[in-house]
Amino acid sequence: MAFLKKIRLQVAVFFAVLGPGFITAMVDNDAGGIFTYSEAGARWGYMPLWTLVPITVLLIIAQEMCARMGAVTGKGLSDLIREEFGFRATFVVMAVLLLVNLANIAANFAGVATSLELFQIPRYASVPIGGAIVWLLVVKGTYHSVEKVFLVASSFYFAYIASALMVAPDWNAAFMGTVRPVVLADADYLMLMVGLVGTSVAPWMQFYLQAAVVEKGIDAKQYRGSRVEVIVGCIVMTVIAFFIIVASAGAIWEQGPRSISDAAEAALALRPLGEYAYLLFAAGLLFASLFAASILPLSTAYSVCEGLGFESGVDRRFNEAPAFYWLYTSLIVVGGAMVLVPGLPLVRLILWSQVLNGILLPIILIYTLILINRKDLMGPWTNSALYNLIAYASAAVLIVMSLALAVMSL
Repeated sequence: MAFLKKIRLQVAVFFAVLGPGFITAMVDNDAGGIFTYSEAGARWGYMPLWTLVPITVLLIIAQEMCARMGAVTGKGLSDLIREEFGFRATFVVMAVLLLVNLANIAANFAGVATSLELFQIPRYASVPIGGAIVWLLVVKGTYHSVEKVFLVASSFYFAYIASALMVAPDWNAAFMGTVRPVVLADADYLMLMVGLVGTSVAPWMQFYLQAAVVEKGIDAKQYRGSRVEVIVGCIVMTVIAFFIIVASAGAIWEQGPRSISDAAEAALALRPLGEYAYLLFAAGLLFASLFAASILPLSTAYSVCEGLGFESGVDRRFNEAPAFYWLYTSLIVVGGAMVLVPGLPLVRLILWSQVLNGILLPIILIYTLILINRKDLMGPWTNSALYNLIAYASAAVLIVMSLALAVMSL
């Protein structure tokens, strides 16, 4: 009885803190992520699947550290960076993050546009309507109401699992691709690897998760339940990424390796293999793009306003946090407008935004590691030696990969 009571208590705590970790991990599979995973499967087949194993480990460590810092300190990551490293360092990081996130926001509105264009709805209608929906959701809602909508939206990602199963890919090749690491001395393949890390462990995630943990009111006493939620979200996110790559490899690469122009092209490739597989992939792209088009501007507004010392938070009204809401509004307007500009090279913009994520990530990781290992800040909640070893090694590998990519590109 005591054992069952303990289990029930743990389950209750898990659902009480459910939200920040799961939402952050799920929205990581946004339009840019879906395109990057689809491109990986279409061009390289099952070969890149092995990268998802170390990416999952890195994602769990990065997310868990930020959730722990938020619960223990009650402050967001950009807030702590400003306090500990000064305004100048914070301003530079926020400026780079703002530019990278703006490209990602445009990528998500492009996902809304291309997914609905499959059903003959023009982007000049879908993008403004999508922008209005995500703006009203956050500006007129509270943190708890917005969180509930985001949790419901997370369920649409499972459409990718169903679509991959309908494709009937080569599961043996998928298994071998997952367990057999392959590294090629090829600039495009290296760019893909950096992009896969950048889209899976995006810098904005760390800022948003920590800010959401603080706004939800999770403290050190509730943290163990939050930790489980973070880990579950990271694993589910990687599983969905796995099925997106597998679906594209089965539908496109097996017919002949090639690059794709956008994620909607991956959906179209599924059509001859089954109408439902095509519809599920297209629906997943639409809802994932709308979901991320809400979260990414929100994350950016949180990060920049915290870093620069402005009031922020969904529970505050427009007149209580004007800088927060105006920045959120501006990001939606500019990101949506970029998609409507004729001739803008969105495909290259999306791919390079993911690569820039991968280049920015080690900088954010190093800041996080310095902060979380300060005993005066974290008390007994600092990192273990194993955590530090994996995180610093990951940052070093990403720096080497980024430098190698720059050299090979030149």
